[in-house]
Amino acid sequence: MERNNIWTSYTKNDLKEMDNLCNSYKKYLSEAKTERICVEYAIKDAKKAGFKDLKASIKAKKALKPGDKFYIEHMGKTLIMGVLGKRPLEEGMNILGAHIDSPRMDLKQNPLYEKADLAFLDTHYYGGIKKYQWVTVPLALYGVIAKKDGTLVKIAIGDKPDEPVFCVTDLLIHLSGKQMAKKANVVVEGEALDVLFGGRPIKEDSKKSTKGTKDKNDEAKETVKANVLKILLDTYGIEEEDFLSAEIEVVPAGEARDLGIDRSMIIGYGQDDRVCAYTSYKALLDIPAPKKTAICVLTDKEEIGSMGATGAESRFFEDTIAELMALANGKKGYSELEFRRALRNSCVLSSDVSAGFDPCYASVFEEKNAAYLGRGICINKYTGSGGKYSSNDANAEYIGKLRKVMDDGKVAFQTAELGKVDEGGGGTIAYIMANYGMHVIDAGVAVLSMHSPCEISSKADIYEAYKCYKVFLLNMDME
Repeated sequence: MERNNIWTSYTKNDLKEMDNLCNSYKKYLSEAKTERICVEYAIKDAKKAGFKDLKASIKAKKALKPGDKFYIEHMGKTLIMGVLGKRPLEEGMNILGAHIDSPRMDLKQNPLYEKADLAFLDTHYYGGIKKYQWVTVPLALYGVIAKKDGTLVKIAIGDKPDEPVFCVTDLLIHLSGKQMAKKANVVVEGEALDVLFGGRPIKEDSKKSTKGTKDKNDEAKETVKANVLKILLDTYGIEEEDFLSAEIEVVPAGEARDLGIDRSMIIGYGQDDRVCAYTSYKALLDIPAPKKTAICVLTDKEEIGSMGATGAESRFFEDTIAELMALANGKKGYSELEFRRALRNSCVLSSDVSAGFDPCYASVFEEKNAAYLGRGICINKYTGSGGKYSSNDANAEYIGKLRKVMDDGKVAFQTAELGKVDEGGGGTIAYIMANYGMHVIDAGVAVLSMHSPCEISSKADIYEAYKCYKVFLLNMDME
């Protein structure tokens, strides 16, 4: 059942549509490097497409009718978008669920220090990374700083041509004898992932105006740190204490680019899972009024277990569907039983990436059940590890229906597992959605070099994912 490479089947029109989609995706990938920016970016696109803020409808108790388009965000880091269908919500929804967080480094709450006339920012890495990959890579800073007066200061440094970048230093090869003998997981340790932030001492006549240092003795000694604090104060109006209420992410600097002499691939940071997030919400924006309510969920915290108020484990999704049902049911009003039926009768694609087969590391893959670049969207019946532990295992009936939907929609797809049995494993939000009794399966783009500073995807697979998500939202039905 080997799947063919789909490039040779494309018409000129297919290639044009693919290029348009991938060019807009590269722009999104280059600009939306944090969860907050991903949410802002999607809301901006949604408003252009006629979507309205559901919070306003909830406040006004405004009834919703079939065809109405809505969005609702939570804490700026998770987003639900949807189009109300012609059929009652009780009959279920078609849902796409992707995550918008990616592996990175986060600044600690007390990050800034000086040593050997250099200023550094202390970090705590987020998600599963190979720490040695993050040294000597140009880095950018993104995030927000919440001041005590309620002011929210946005930080974005490192991606514009006239802006500085940052980096984590590495040990020169000439002195690396002991380092090179270590195991890969400790070649660079977590506490060594400190970002080089500055190296110029403050001028003598500027010391008196500098704020944020601990005392006069520290100010006199830590002249580089003092200069950095002066720059932060003059440029952003922030002091050292303001780091206590900050969320600043350290991510690779630079734009997403075409990869390969044939421009067949895209290389860039954060494609796990923004490649699926982008194609999911774009598919939702582009569909006509559906029979069943169509939903796209963009969630946070997947890389660290989906916990927290903005993760898939939170009640935000349930609360939103309950609010939606109350507004859509008119005089009939909200029914807890109908609400539970709506969840149980729903179908979900957990829109998450899969591990692409890399012939340079073929030994960890089982080639008959691997995902290959250029062969379409990848369906994972189950993920997990060590005997499918912590996975959603989709039932055969659901997969059968999904196959028909994709074949009828002329979507190229393949099936895969995440490497050889006992080689490793991983998970998605699929099992969380399945807790409601929904039909759920993972469906996403195959990616090379996953969780590295620069990940790789095929333009053809991105295009097929977008097509898959559209036909799923419009046509999936288990009846």
